[in-house]
Amino acid sequence: MIRCALVLVLVVVVTACVSTPPRPSEPTAQAMLALVGGRVQAHPETAAIDDAVVLISGDTIAAVGARSQVGVPTGARVIDCAGATVLAGFWNSHVHLTRAAFRNAGSAPSAQLEGALRAMLTSRGVVHAVDTGSFIQDTLALRRRIEAGEIAGPAILTAGAGLAPAGGSPYYILPARLPEAATAEEAAAIVERALDDGADVVKLFTGSWARPDAIVVMPVDVVRAAVAVAHRRGNLVIAHPSNSAGARAAIEGGVDILAHAFPSELDGRPWDRALPSLMSARGMAMIPTLKLFSYELTRAGLPPAVIERVTRNAREQLLAFRELGGQVLFGTDVGYMADDDPTDEYVAMQAAGLAYPAILAALTAAPAARFGAAKRTGRLSKGMAADVAVVDGRPDRDIRALSRVRLVLRNGRVIYERPS
Repeated sequence: MIRCALVLVLVVVVTACVSTPPRPSEPTAQAMLALVGGRVQAHPETAAIDDAVVLISGDTIAAVGARSQVGVPTGARVIDCAGATVLAGFWNSHVHLTRAAFRNAGSAPSAQLEGALRAMLTSRGVVHAVDTGSFIQDTLALRRRIEAGEIAGPAILTAGAGLAPAGGSPYYILPARLPEAATAEEAAAIVERALDDGADVVKLFTGSWARPDAIVVMPVDVVRAAVAVAHRRGNLVIAHPSNSAGARAAIEGGVDILAHAFPSELDGRPWDRALPSLMSARGMAMIPTLKLFSYELTRAGLPPAVIERVTRNAREQLLAFRELGGQVLFGTDVGYMADDDPTDEYVAMQAAGLAYPAILAALTAAPAARFGAAKRTGRLSKGMAADVAVVDGRPDRDIRALSRVRLVLRNGRVIYERPS
């Protein structure tokens, strides 16, 4: 009897161990976060949901819907979003992580790096940043510290230094110089090295301001050689065009994205109006950086008539491209520009003729698609990464509201919260 009893006890214990294993992957209420009471715009092309809930489990969105339809688990952390609009986290597809605060990023104080990121990006709603030119070792070190959780910051893609045509390093970075290529062979070798060094995208100066009065255009065969290497290795290519000739070199060379509009015709000629249709037909994207042109020309002290002509060209190029179905990505050139505030870019895009859904797409869904991340981010829906920007007010009524950032989450972690 005693032996039978012992056997029975062992069977019960073993059965219990087998049938009720620990389930650490299942979220508890304490691991959940609920954004409650805001107006949720889950995607630029869908209707907003008033008085909504975004329920987040760990790094993933668990549910999105009206408060009447989405229950908040007892014990979940609740953040009141009344009076705010809840959006997918923003992308800035044109930044430069070159400020002094980012030098020696591998050993610089965490507070210094996080403060610089906050000023430039996270306080602006940015969860994903595309660095289109920096010191790559510093940028990679910064990214490692962000991904390790040491620093609150965005996901970063980087181009490293970029590539200029022979004699075409931009005058505004002198005495430093970019890698320059005179031949297709040189371009291919430089791009191979940049990708080996850790670049995620390739940046070409297809039209480069070598002097304040001279733009050097990269030969098309040099562009094609650089693009061929990048595409063979699965990387996108971004081009700085400056003028119509630089944009045409990028288009004919197979570049994927223009880093700017191309409004600067030094001789005052009209810009080439055939180019937006060529870009659209080739499936290219454009980052217009409209604010940059007025910022630069005003800083240079140029006459108001010149500033108006150049900025008008840029607005016309953006609208023509968008009306042809071209993919627009939001970017500000912050880091090169000392002014971190993106408000003027939103206003300029709207003034150029883009409606709110198109501007929101340029901030969220479009870059997620272009940079291969659309399966994980760029919209608010169940199973997507909990990348969220909460802004005060109604950006569909006042585009400036996109700059009134209250809260930013990346993978469910708060990376910016505006002080109360």
